[in-house]
Amino acid sequence: MAKEKKRALLELLHRDGNQLCADCGAPDPDWASYTLGVFICLSCSGIHRNVPNVSKVKSVRLDAWDEAQIEFMACNGNHAGRAKYESKTPSFYYKPTFSDCQLLREQWIRAKYERKEFIYAEKQEPYSAGYREGFLWKRGRDNGQFLSRKFVLTEREGALKYFNKNDAKEPKAIMKIEHLNATFQPAKIGNPHGLQITYLKDNSTRNIFVYHEDGKEIVDWFNAIRAARFHYLQVAFPGASDNDLVPKLSRNYLKEGYMEKTGPKQTEGFKKRWFTMDDRRLMYFKDPLDAFARGEVFIGSKENSYTVLEGLPPSTQGHHWQHGITIVTPDRKFLFACETEGDQREWIAAFQKVINRPMLPQEYAG
Repeated sequence: MAKEKKRALLELLHRDGNQLCADCGAPDPDWASYTLGVFICLSCSGIHRNVPNVSKVKSVRLDAWDEAQIEFMACNGNHAGRAKYESKTPSFYYKPTFSDCQLLREQWIRAKYERKEFIYAEKQEPYSAGYREGFLWKRGRDNGQFLSRKFVLTEREGALKYFNKNDAKEPKAIMKIEHLNATFQPAKIGNPHGLQITYLKDNSTRNIFVYHEDGKEIVDWFNAIRAARFHYLQVAFPGASDNDLVPKLSRNYLKEGYMEKTGPKQTEGFKKRWFTMDDRRLMYFKDPLDAFARGEVFIGSKENSYTVLEGLPPSTQGHHWQHGITIVTPDRKFLFACETEGDQREWIAAFQKVINRPMLPQEYAG
């Protein structure tokens, strides 16, 4: 009897929709919420355990199941779960994947099943209203301390602003929604709720680093920024579909980490710098939490004679790290060195991905 039950459960896992985790899309989920009727991965099952008033979980392979529970899973499943709990998810709302940070996945699961935000559209007010204000902890540029600052996001003005004092009339910075990016960076910022916001000032990239103690609050800010960008892009590109616009709302970096670099003459020594590959811009910083880059290198496509090579020219001197990378551009060569072979492989793969991608007309203008 137990074997038959197990077989019945495992057969359900092969049904269309059940082969990927209902919450993060990870392949081969072998856990399930027997109160919600969805199949989930081990990682998401841990988050479900933290919402016991809504979800009760079991291992498909290791736990004992009774017939009523198996019948419930058979009548539901991941397609039905999505149809019920995600039916009113706004296009701009970020649906995390298994590679995203814990916070995004946890808040997605809580928003779906605990707060039912995608069943009742009125519960989406905190991020869909087009205006939001509140306090976030912002990292100071000079001393690295986090200080409470008032932030205002206004779609009407097309800007995110922050104020150094609560009663200040003038904002300390105005960040245009047009050039805004937000990405969760918990490890880099040293806080599980750490968010990096990037904007353009005088045509150069600026970073600010913020967090909020409350996970829901910071994820609402993140989705409010995405909503504001979505509505800006809908006006800017009236013919574009939602599917065209959604990938442009916010972006994670292709790769970040330390490398050594040398200058254009390649006679000065190599210096260790923190690099960020953001779309086609390779930016370098003295420190990962610097407010602005020391410089940036545009990475074009192979049609424009950009190539990436493993190793450094034979005459190169002054590098402490042994695993070199040469980027050839129409104007010059850029030389980098990585600490490990693994780093070198990852960076070369990231550069290759960008170089293999044909350039868009607006990238030529940039």
